[in-house]
Amino acid sequence: MKIHILVVAVAAACLSMQANAQSVDSALTLGKVDVHSHSEGQLTAHQVLTSVDVLGADQIEDKNVSQSWELLGQMPGIQLTETRQGAESGKVSFRAFNGEGYLNAIKTLIDGVPSNVNSGNQRFIDMLFPLEISYIEVVRGTNDPRYGLHNIGGNVNFGTRQGGTYTDARLGYGSYNTRSAQLAVGRESDGFARNYFLGYQDADGYRDNDASKKYSIGGKWFYGNLEDDGLRAGLTARAYHNEADEPGFMTAEELRTHRRGSDLRNRNDGDDRDMRQVAAHVDLKLADALYFGTRLYYNSYEDDRRITFSDLPTGNAPRQRRIWDESQFGMLNTLTWNASSVLTLEGGFNYEQQDNRYQRMRFSYAEPTDFWATPARIQNDERHSFDNWGAYVQAIYQPIEALKIVPAYRVDRYSGRTRLVDGTTGRLQRYGNINQPKLSVVYALTPSANIYANWGRTAQVLTGGTAPAYLTPVQAAMSPSTNTGMELGMKFSPFRGAQARVAVWQQDAENEISNMPATGTTVQLGKTRRRGVDAQISAPLGERWTVWASHAYQEARIERDGRAGVESLEGNEVAAVPRHISNVGVDFRATDALKFGLQGRAQGDYYLEERNVAGKYGNFAVLDLSAGYQINPTWSVDLQVKNATGREYAYVWYDSFFQSQTQPMFSPSAGRQVYIGLTMKL
Repeated sequence: MKIHILVVAVAAACLSMQANAQSVDSALTLGKVDVHSHSEGQLTAHQVLTSVDVLGADQIEDKNVSQSWELLGQMPGIQLTETRQGAESGKVSFRAFNGEGYLNAIKTLIDGVPSNVNSGNQRFIDMLFPLEISYIEVVRGTNDPRYGLHNIGGNVNFGTRQGGTYTDARLGYGSYNTRSAQLAVGRESDGFARNYFLGYQDADGYRDNDASKKYSIGGKWFYGNLEDDGLRAGLTARAYHNEADEPGFMTAEELRTHRRGSDLRNRNDGDDRDMRQVAAHVDLKLADALYFGTRLYYNSYEDDRRITFSDLPTGNAPRQRRIWDESQFGMLNTLTWNASSVLTLEGGFNYEQQDNRYQRMRFSYAEPTDFWATPARIQNDERHSFDNWGAYVQAIYQPIEALKIVPAYRVDRYSGRTRLVDGTTGRLQRYGNINQPKLSVVYALTPSANIYANWGRTAQVLTGGTAPAYLTPVQAAMSPSTNTGMELGMKFSPFRGAQARVAVWQQDAENEISNMPATGTTVQLGKTRRRGVDAQISAPLGERWTVWASHAYQEARIERDGRAGVESLEGNEVAAVPRHISNVGVDFRATDALKFGLQGRAQGDYYLEERNVAGKYGNFAVLDLSAGYQINPTWSVDLQVKNATGREYAYVWYDSFFQSQTQPMFSPSAGRQVYIGLTMKL
């Protein structure tokens, strides 16, 4: 009903306004973006797409977070899945896709470089620290043709600082003995830009057996100016190491009696994680209106995780040691032609080759388990390749200043082979050409309002090294799951300086599969429908106040069960999708040197699994407060209180298809936290 009302409201607004020349850019920005994108060369998301949000550096650099994915909690419609299990800390999702790991539908990039692991999880985000991030760009929906793999519901790009001359440092200390240090250095002269970053964080954690320590180092070297020199070339490199304990999931009784504890069964649980990323960037100006860009990249992911999932002191299912060793080599190429004042054409081609190994060992239940002893059995030991070829073409046609039409088409192909622990081999499912047409339209109604609509198709392909992703002797051939989405929205300025957007959207999937390679859990959901309403506003109120707010209403249901001979799931809700996600923020600058901030974040509850029999959990509302004081032009100090009201809430895990699961298990979020930070900028 809410969706139907919004459609009528948007249509009425469209009919009541008169067309006028206007910039047909429907992106919304929160904060200041000092280095976002170059105006020349490859088309940017806000030039082409219609549901884009950008978070600026001033809303990022002074935040105290355990992992950088938490920064997206400030942005509209973002669901944070806070697992809080050491290095496996959580992730972000949106458009009614959840963060449970069964369908990783959000493409993640760092400086435009693909940064998902094979399963689609977003672990490479952990390499980043707030002080080195220049902006975060979120693209929602199915109409972005630039990416194929994992780009089912949209994508997130983290842009790090590039160019400039600065020396910035930040020290932080806070709750649970959290210590952090960040150093960012930039030097630019004679067309040569160098940027360096060092980051360190050490914390005891909210719970017992919850300590973690991580390090990150990065560098960027770029030379040339594309317009003046016809060339811009650069190299980016980043390395990360994390050692973390895991406190484990708790039963409801354990949560009630000692929410900060960790049972003896989890005493040896932990994770050692190493990640590296290297990329070469080259942009060429081939002619006055013709640009070519290429990105060559290498990603490495190594992870050794020891975890106990269940409270059942029997068998060897609950205790597992999981080892990942993944490497990715890829390239992205684009050719952009500004054919005329009304037409721009762009074509792109990408290739990614993955070489992955995954091992899963099971241990007999004991308190605590020696994860370096001989396992009771080795369930997984597969080596699998995964290759993706993709190409797209898109055009921007702007016949009049008030109208922009963007048709696009993308094609993806996948191939690969696997070798299992028993010596069995198999090839990747033969999906053939996966065709994905797309279309976006933006029309300016007035100088302060435009309406937009988009339609597009994306696709889900299975990952992991076993069936059903690979055609081993017992696995039947499967088709990819196509996702067809549409959106209608309006961006407008209700008063001077304000930005607002309201939209209604829907996304239908065929043959959707809930698949978690790490656990071997696969459930064919069949046809699903996701739909929702997004509303957001950001506005200055006078010279000292800035407010922003957003509300997303969403739902995800199984329309047709794809399984046979079992209990039907038709009509049920997809697991872990809250009906609403809301946030609100207020910034107040009392004086030129003193500022205060408030941010609230809330989400509704949801079913834990597709059978909808284990109850609803997950709702919360938290409030964060902050204050900052500029001591002098070089030094500033800030105080942040997270979860100021001490709200007790928890992430809840349950899988009715996992044989050892008997009850919901909980991972509590931290209570009230206080952090102080000291920042130097030269």
